[in-house]
Amino acid sequence: MTVTSDVRTAPGGDRSRPSPIGWQLPPFYCPITLTGDIHPRHAELERRALEWIDSYGLYPDATERAWGLATHSAEFSCRIIPHGEPEPLLVFMMWNYWAHAVDDWLDSGSNATATGKVVDTSIRLLRALEYPGSSMMPPSPYTDALHDLVGRTRAALSPWQLRRFIDGVRDWLFASSWQTANAERGVMPSLNDFAGMAVSINGTRFSLTWGEVANGVDLPPDVQCSPAVQALTDAAGFLVGTDNDLFSYAKEDHLEIPEQNLINVIAHERGCTPAEALPEAVALRDRTMTLYLRLRDQLAAGGDPMMLRYLDTVGDYIAGCIVWQNNAPRFASPRNRNPLPVPGSSFGITYRDTPSDPSTDAPALPAIAWWWDQLTSPDAP
Repeated sequence: MTVTSDVRTAPGGDRSRPSPIGWQLPPFYCPITLTGDIHPRHAELERRALEWIDSYGLYPDATERAWGLATHSAEFSCRIIPHGEPEPLLVFMMWNYWAHAVDDWLDSGSNATATGKVVDTSIRLLRALEYPGSSMMPPSPYTDALHDLVGRTRAALSPWQLRRFIDGVRDWLFASSWQTANAERGVMPSLNDFAGMAVSINGTRFSLTWGEVANGVDLPPDVQCSPAVQALTDAAGFLVGTDNDLFSYAKEDHLEIPEQNLINVIAHERGCTPAEALPEAVALRDRTMTLYLRLRDQLAAGGDPMMLRYLDTVGDYIAGCIVWQNNAPRFASPRNRNPLPVPGSSFGITYRDTPSDPSTDAPALPAIAWWWDQLTSPDAP
């Protein structure tokens, strides 16, 4: 059964050119209850983040600033962390505005960005995080903002949290380099390869580290790194990444080299159109949601308070991302169709209460099939 969402359904600007997968996205299967709608200090934190952006001149002109703000990075941060401590949340918010600017530049679909340049920038960024003052980034307002972020980050995180955050950044940049190399060579990855890289492409551990910090999550390393927790985390990242592929599809459908997203990967592998590939993409996404729910219930069964807090953090990440992307002008009124973002634009999504694919078996994709191996009882609900 499909139920209508209660979010805004404003138009999305110029939609005279159709999207290859349609403007009405398929209903989202997401039976995850948000622990809160949006952080109560959202407005204050957004104001402080924008003051920080403007103090460094992060955007070169009013148009770029408008599109930077159209990411709704403040809303993203406050929807996936609706109850966390405000100061770490503010730093995370700053990172998101900064990272979206980086992501646009590193976009694998950009014919102007070579792999060597992406790798070189990635190394310099990582060294700035690991060794402040290493002076490997070229002078610019962008670099000045990064140095400030590094200082704030190192002050906010414990050594263990910092190491995991840096590893999350490295993972994200590694995936960006992989996608850029594919585009440079004219290669569309296989479905198995793309599925295995999805969690890295999405920067899942980059984001979840801040959710853990703001929510006071402190799992022991042997628990954090256990196969079941890693599988649940990867599955969550796959879900968020797949949802982003749906919301951002129209934003990237003008590229000469097709964007590497789940729909295009399936279309290439099956020799079909994106519209024809869409049901298979949603089915794989929904099958992964079913797995995620089973792993969540399995890990929650022990009743450990810290594990339950972690599971709430991951659940807010999945469900909050859907609400955020539905109403972000970056996606709902994309730049390749609109000169400026359209305030109030929305996809007007709907939800469904059953998966489009009811199967509970692992898909024939070795790169992710191991997630299903972490279920202690294959017959568990």
